[in-house]
Formats: sequence, structure tokens, C-alpha cells
Amino acid sequence: MHPLVFLARMDFTPGNLFGYIEDLQELTIIERPVRRSLKTPEEIERLTVDEELNDIERAVYLLSSGQDIQGTSVVANLPVLMRQNPAETLRRVLPKIREVLHVAGVEMQLTAAVSFLTILQEESVSIHTYSHSFLHIILQNLEHRDAGVSNAWLETLLAVIEALPKETIRLEILNPIVSKAQLSQTLQSRLVSCKIMGKLANKFETHIIKREILPLVKSLCQDVEYEVRTCMCRQLEHIAQGIGTELTKTVVLPELVELARDEGSSVRLAAFETLVNLLEMFDAGKSLIETGKPSYQDFKASYKCIQILFVLSEFLGHFIYLVFSIFTPEQHLRFLEFYKKLCTLGLQQENGHNDNQLQLQTLEQEKKYISVRKNCAYNFPAMIVFVDPKNFHLELYSTFFCLCHDPEVPVRYTMAMGFYEVAKLLNSGVYTIHKELVTLLQDESLEVLDALVGHLPEILELMTNGGENSSSESKLLSIPDLIPALTTAEQRAATSLKWRTHEKLLQKYACLPHIISSDQIYYRFLHRMLTIILTNNVLPVQKAAARTLCVYLRYNRKQEQRHEVIQKLIEQLGQGKSYWNRLRFLDTCEFIMELFSKSFFCKYFFLPVLELTHDPVANVRMKLCYLLPKVKSTLKIPTDKLLLQQLELCIRKLLCQEKDKDVLTIVKRTVLELDRMEITVDGFQKRFYENDLLDQEKERQELLLLEMEQLEKEKQQNEGRATNMSDKMFEKKRRDSKTSSALAKNVPLSFPGSSSSGTSTGKEVKKSKLVRSQSFSTQALHPKYSNIDKCPKCNSFSDDSFRTRSTGNNGNTAFPSSSSLAASSRNSANSSDQKNNGNKDSHSRKMSM
Repeated sequence: MHPLVFLARMDFTPGNLFGYIEDLQELTIIERPVRRSLKTPEEIERLTVDEELNDIERAVYLLSSGQDIQGTSVVANLPVLMRQNPAETLRRVLPKIREVLHVAGVEMQLTAAVSFLTILQEESVSIHTYSHSFLHIILQNLEHRDAGVSNAWLETLLAVIEALPKETIRLEILNPIVSKAQLSQTLQSRLVSCKIMGKLANKFETHIIKREILPLVKSLCQDVEYEVRTCMCRQLEHIAQGIGTELTKTVVLPELVELARDEGSSVRLAAFETLVNLLEMFDAGKSLIETGKPSYQDFKASYKCIQILFVLSEFLGHFIYLVFSIFTPEQHLRFLEFYKKLCTLGLQQENGHNDNQLQLQTLEQEKKYISVRKNCAYNFPAMIVFVDPKNFHLELYSTFFCLCHDPEVPVRYTMAMGFYEVAKLLNSGVYTIHKELVTLLQDESLEVLDALVGHLPEILELMTNGGENSSSESKLLSIPDLIPALTTAEQRAATSLKWRTHEKLLQKYACLPHIISSDQIYYRFLHRMLTIILTNNVLPVQKAAARTLCVYLRYNRKQEQRHEVIQKLIEQLGQGKSYWNRLRFLDTCEFIMELFSKSFFCKYFFLPVLELTHDPVANVRMKLCYLLPKVKSTLKIPTDKLLLQQLELCIRKLLCQEKDKDVLTIVKRTVLELDRMEITVDGFQKRFYENDLLDQEKERQELLLLEMEQLEKEKQQNEGRATNMSDKMFEKKRRDSKTSSALAKNVPLSFPGSSSSGTSTGKEVKKSKLVRSQSFSTQALHPKYSNIDKCPKCNSFSDDSFRTRSTGNNGNTAFPSSSSLAASSRNSANSSDQKNNGNKDSHSRKMSM
């Protein structure tokens, strides 16, 4: 703000003026301590160093009479002094540093540890000189009262051990450590000894380790302080690497088993971690498990220790991978039950009561419970391998159900992340987890949905195909529940603020043409994609929906539906009122050129794209200019010669009529690029061979879709004709049966004065009716009527009926199949034969009467 403006806004009335004065006085009070903190002339003189001193002399002077901050600066600059003048630094500066470190503060101690390590890494001096000059200083400061300083010096010492020769290590380090590891020494000394033991195990031969190091290891494993036992337990892995398999089984494992029974939870925790790491190191896993078998029981007994359960669940899959093949059936069953309890930890107890009925747990414990269940969910695929996928439904499905319906989001998120792995392992039995897929798709947390979407195409393919041995029924049953779940998931993602999840979901939905039918996509998903393009405000989401819509259009199997979608794209996007929709139309055209053949784009979208050269919005014309080279690449000469002329005409109009400077610049640049382009000629060219081959394949697939659609229409028409013919034949048979029965009723069967003969004749009539009814019901199957050639009259009747049917349907030339014609001719011949036989029988009976 300008000073004059600021003064103009100030109110200088008497009441406000005193307020400003008080504020100024407060500012002066704030500044007073700053003035008092300035150095006095005496202090400045004491901090001043003669400029004529060289670096070594200045360092000695500051270490002798300077303040702590100056001494710390000298220690930090020690690597530089060693590079410039190592001899003088070792002779004059290093002794001063040794004296100062006895009374130095924490900051200087930490700086010295870092500087000593830097000198070792830079190899400023030989390792012999380094061990002679620096090693004693490091060892002296290992037992510093501050834990951070002690750890810093210990890290430096461990790095030095790697570079020192064995004899130096034995004399300077191992012998002092033996005395410092005794029970009479301080806790800090014994902790340092434990860490050094693990480092020394890789530096000596086996017999030296067995004679000098292992006794100390056993002593430290049985120390009275749990911190020492825990620290030593974590070093057993390094010691096992140094002594080999045999000594590990006889010495290390018994100590590890004993530590697994320790009363301290941290000791048992370290023992389990070390056990899991040791399993990787040895091939003789069976003997290792047999030796460590009691530890498994002890871990199971420690069910109430949440920290141990957390580590158990974390290493569970790794542990199963190493030992599941050597478990006995009893161990297998116990381990499975133990895993099931871990999966419900914090939700219910063994007796089935809720945690609310027990003692209230702290928030930290609840977090641990959630972490345990999350780790169990992470290791669930390993448990499927453990029980065999064939036994999944019997032994693990209930656990899988609980984890997928867990009340905590991290657990369900982990299950969604590993859902694809579970589906792969189940293979043909994947249909058993279809309900859980629907549940996760409809989960209230979008994080779960986002985790599931990553492998959604692969999961849906497994769900619908279901492996090699799955039946078609399971495929059909899985789809009706799946489609509503997919639509619900998309709608929930659309109404949320997490547009990246929505974009990812729309991209993955492009796999649906390989999963469900074309009609289901058209009615449930395709129009939804068009709505998203028109109404959504997020550009990446709109582009994802546009590309997925183009994929749906690519695999649509009905030409009428394809034309409807194309018309909507042109009218609602390309000719839409909003310039934003017209920009999205150009994006859609890019996807069309990517997914469809060149001829398809030229047929439906080439001219609508060129119409946008007259768009009133400069951004649309600018985007079109960027797209024109791709548009030109779809043309083929001489087939698309007229379209090429239209393109050139539009470019001329742009050059002549464009008023926007930015668009005109892009037009000129685009014209130069178009001039350099070579137009594809019909047929294959060496330069564009791969592109032409790919385009030909796309065109072949599009023609194949048209042929398949035509075949389906013809099939439906033939099925309709066959249905009509069967209905006509049934009606004809019904009329024939009525006519024959009417003729039988009109014959005089009884006369006056002949009652006995009339009775017998009535029985014969009933018998003849029964024979005729049986012949009508079995004439299509009975072999007696299978030969039509015996009756020439019947043949003529069948020919007449054939001609009558073939000339129907308004003169169409579509004929029924030969099998149906043969069947109809056989039916008509049999019916006429039966009528003739019936008339002859009745006539003969009449004459005899």
C-alpha cells in the first residue's frame, strides 16, 4: 500500500491518537531485549581470531580458548583439514579434540561421530593409521550417558569394524567387549556389547566364534534385564549367518525357543521375528520347525498380547510360505483356527460376547486390533494356498465374508486390493465370491471402490468365464446381480468429489463388451456415458466417458443402435449449443479415429468435423486445426477424392476469413504440416504397411459385425417361418381329425330287427375310431407311414400343398428348409391315406349289411 494512502486512512482524532502512541510504546518494549542481546565489546574481542593464523593454528586456538560453538565448527571441519594436511591435523588438532570431547556437549559429540565416519568413508588416511588415531576415541565415547550420543558412536564403530583387519578387531574390540558384557557392568555397556556381537560374528572363523563369542551370547540371552535379552535376541540372526546351519540348530535355536517363552512381551516379539528370518536361511526347514515347535505353542498362548499378535499377523503369509508343506494335519488345523480368531480380533471373543461386555479397550488397542485384521486380510491369498483352493468354501469362506464386511475401512480396502489374487487362486470356484464382489462394489467408502477398480477388468472376466471347468449356468447367474452393482458404483463415484476415482472407473468399464452382451451395454451403460459427456464438469472424466462410449460403439452388434448413437453424437455434441460440447465432440472424434477404421470415420464423422471450421468460438476452431492432420490421414486416394477437396476448401476459407490472430497462426502452421503429409493410396504401401494392415483388420471386423447382424436377422426370420408353419400344420391336422370323425358318425350302423348285429357293429365303429386316433397321434413316428411312394395320390397331394406354401408371402422367394418340407408332405400324405381307408371300411360294412 502507498504511504500517502495509508496516512489518508488513519484517524488523527485525539481519542485515536493516544491509541497509536500506546502501540508505538509496545513496539519499543519488544525491541529492548534485542538490543540487550547484542555482544559487548569484550565478548567481541574474545571471539575475534587473528587473520594471519593458518587453518591448523586457528583450529588449535579455537579448541583451546574458544567457545563451544567454535569448537563444534572445528570438529565439523575436521574432514576438510584431513584432506588438506593430514599429518599436522593428526599431530596437533586430533589430540585437542580428544581432550575437548571429555567435557563436550551433545551437539559436539554427535558432530564428532559424523566427522570420524566421514573420514573413514573418504579414506583420507590408511586403515592402520585410522585405527591407531581414531579407534580409541570412538571406544571411549561408546558409553556416553546420552543414549543418542552412544548410538551415534556405536554406528561409527560398526562401520569401522567392516574395514578393520581381524587381528586389530580381536585385540582392540573383542577383548574389551568380553569384560564389558559381564553382568557387573552397566546396562548401557551390555546393550552395546550385544550389538557388537552381532557384527563380529561375520568377521571370524567358526572355531573362534564358538570359543570366544558364543559363551558371551548365551550369557547375554539370559541377562536379568529384558532390554538386554531383547537386543541379543535380535542379533541371533546375524550370529546364525556367521556360524552356519549345524551350530545354529544346536546353539542358537534352543536359546531362541527359551526366549520365545520369556515373560517379557518384547522379548517374545523379537524371538518370533528372528525365527521367521531364520526360516529363510536354511533348507532344513523341517528340523528347524521341530526344534522351534514349542515357540508356536507359546505364541498361541500369548493371544492376549496385542503387540505379538500384530507381528504374528504381519509375518503370517511369509511364515505359511515357508512351513505349510511340513505341517502335520493337527498343526494345520490349529493354525487355521488361530488365523480365524485373528481375523475377528476386536470384534468378538472366543465365547461369542461382544467387547462391550468386557473391559473397555483403549484407543491404541483398537488401532492395533484393526492393524491385525488388516494384516490378516493382506495375507488371505496365502491362507487359500495353505488350505487348498478346493477347500475354500468349506474352511475359509466364512472368514472371507467377515473380512469383506468388516466395519473398518482399512480392512475392506485391503480385501479389495487382494480380491484379484483371491479370484485367480479360486479359478473355477470363483463364482462362490460373487456376492462379496457386489458388496465391495457397493461399499460406502470410495477408497474401497478405488482399490477394487484397479483389477476390475480381470476380476469381471474371471467372474463371467469362471475358469476352464465352470458351467454356463454359473456365468448366467452371475450377470444379473453384477450389472446393478456396476451401475450403482458409477453413480456413487459420480456424485462424490473424488473425480479421479470416477475417471478410473469409467476407463475400466471399457472392458464390459467382453463381459456382457451388446444389448445390456446399450440399455444400461452406453446412454449413461453420453449423459456424463454432456453434463459432467470435469474434463478427464468427460474424456474417459467419451473413450468408453466409443469402445461400446465399436462392439455394438446392431446397426440401428449404432446409427442412433452416431446421430446423437453429431446432434448433441458436434452441433450442440455449448462450445464445451463441441470441443468434446472433437475429443470423441480422436477416439473414433483410434478405435475404428478410416472408412468408418470418413463415412460418418468427416463432414461433421469440417463443419466446425465455421464455429463462432475461436477455441473450437483452434482445436480443430490441431486435429486436421489426423483427419487428413484417414483419407485414401482415389476413393476419398471428394472429401479431400472439401478439406482443402475449408482450409482455404480459414486462411482467407479467419480474424483471430492465434487461430490464424495455428492455421498457417497446420497448412505447412498438411503439405508435408503424404496421402495414403488404396492398397498397401511399404512406408505405411503396418498402419494399413491394422486399418484393414479394423475394417474386416466392422464388416464381420454387419454380417453377423444379417445372419441373426435371417435366423430370426427362419425361426418365425418355422413357427408359423408348425401352427398351420397343427390346425390342418385338427381339421382333418374333425372331418374323419364326422364321416364316421354319418354312416348308418343299426337297422330295425337286427339288434345283435347293431351292437357288434357299434363295437367295430368304436374300434375304428380308436385306431384312427392312435394313427393321428403316432403318424410322425410310426414306420408304417414313413414311405410315401406307395401311394401316388398322396404324392400328388403333397406336391400341390408344397406349391401352395412356396408361393405365399407376397411372392417372396424364401423357401422353408427341406427337412420341414419333407415332414409336411409326409403328414399330409398320411392324413389323406387314413381318410381313404376309413371311407372304404365304412362302405364295405354297409354293403355287407
